[in-house]
Amino acid sequence: MSQQANDFTDLPAAPPLEEPDTEWHRLNPKVMIADPLNEIASVLGVLVLILVVRGRFELGFWETAVALGVSGSLIAYAMVRWLTTRYRVTAKHVELHTGWLVKKHRQVARDRLRTVDLKASVPHRLVGLSVVRLGTGRQDSGTEDELTLNAITKAQAEALRLTLLRREPAPQQEESPETSTMDTSDSPVTLLSKMDPRWLRFAPLTLFGVIAVGTLFGGAAAVARQIKVDLFHIGPVQAVVDWFTTNSLLTTIPVVVAAALVISSIAGIALYVISYWNYELSREEHGSLLVRYGLLEVRSVSIEQKRMRGAKVEEPLLLRTGKGAKCSAIATGLGTGEGSGMLLPQAPRAEAHRVAAEALQLAVSPTTAVLTSHPRAALVRRLFRATVPVLVLAAILGGLRIYLSFPDWPWIVALCLLPVSLLLGVDRYRNLGHAYTHDDYLVSRSGSLVRQTVALHRHGIIGWKVTRSIFQRRAGLVTLHATTGASTGRTEAESGAYSVEDLGESDALALAETALPGLLTPFLVSFTVDR
Repeated sequence: MSQQANDFTDLPAAPPLEEPDTEWHRLNPKVMIADPLNEIASVLGVLVLILVVRGRFELGFWETAVALGVSGSLIAYAMVRWLTTRYRVTAKHVELHTGWLVKKHRQVARDRLRTVDLKASVPHRLVGLSVVRLGTGRQDSGTEDELTLNAITKAQAEALRLTLLRREPAPQQEESPETSTMDTSDSPVTLLSKMDPRWLRFAPLTLFGVIAVGTLFGGAAAVARQIKVDLFHIGPVQAVVDWFTTNSLLTTIPVVVAAALVISSIAGIALYVISYWNYELSREEHGSLLVRYGLLEVRSVSIEQKRMRGAKVEEPLLLRTGKGAKCSAIATGLGTGEGSGMLLPQAPRAEAHRVAAEALQLAVSPTTAVLTSHPRAALVRRLFRATVPVLVLAAILGGLRIYLSFPDWPWIVALCLLPVSLLLGVDRYRNLGHAYTHDDYLVSRSGSLVRQTVALHRHGIIGWKVTRSIFQRRAGLVTLHATTGASTGRTEAESGAYSVEDLGESDALALAETALPGLLTPFLVSFTVDR
């Protein structure tokens, strides 16, 4: 049995009962501590920033009164929520009662549950609690159909997760000292992948750092405007501005670029550590995949093996230059939350393909299959789409230069982007391909800025959709969409299909016939006539 490395490991669980537990239970009383701390932590950074910018940390009478009032309100709200929330797990359903002025009763059949995710923020971890999210994977007006138990003890959360995934009778939910000392080490797991500190070299090759720095500076500027403070007249900021205004561009531009790279790299590494530290992927005794990760907020995501339909390997351009990639599961019933289908964060490309193979229980991942190239007409389409917008932009800027006395440099810069756009178009074509493996996986690859390799098992395909734009018809190309109920927990959950772009018409029909023989046969005559 593998030794786990975070807060959801080696946790006790109550043994399954012969008869279902039909008693109603409260959330853990410690939630009245964790919830207010969570809310205060979410605004603590802004409060500290305001105090620093204002140049003082002492609080006046009214400031103290407001702070105490807000804290008291948060505690009162948490107490009311604890008093008015009940849940129970029966042999067939999970039920949740919430509300005081407006009462709600939600009931989900256990056989409809697709995901059981555990999360624990820092305040929850301090008091030994976990948030349990029970999802069915169904979407209602953009809102995921799920139940959230916020929060119960870590032992209860782990016991509930195992019970619901194994389809066992409901566990006893009593709050007692014995519950926290019972042993659950009889649930063996097989470790498939684990965090390697050497993976940190891929963090600067993501947009983590740029987003973090941009968010920090944007938030600081917004707060400064609200409290009417001019950031450019604060000592250190003023010194930096004076240095830039007294030096030439040849001196300042390299310094700015170097500083941006260093700051964004440090921020990227910090966010990677916070998000994915202690990452582990394992297979449990009953076959489910279990993904655990997080330094401050720990998350545990379970994916049932029988719902796996494939895997996706993503390689953003910068990450691809460093031979890195990330891997996601394609499975039915995944929610749309960030990371709900993640199997591997940014890591070596070889590890991403290996994890895909392990998740699909194959010796070799289908994402490494040799792909069939697409017709040359697909290359023409990509070059056209890459270069025409740049030429149009250059023409517009040139016209503004002639008729409105615009400077020369905008249209010159636009023309300088033409070689880059050509390379982008060629790279998009080089990354385009498809295959059908002997393991019955449909494999498609596309993209340049974000190259995606999708391997979808034929059993996950529920239909085909063939589309042709006016330009594709002229070039004799089509796009074949494999419709499916499976997703990676993100955009595919909305589209419901995986696409093989710019295939020849005969190649698309042959591929569809190979994957699902006979499904398109009734439509072939009408397709030919329509053509």
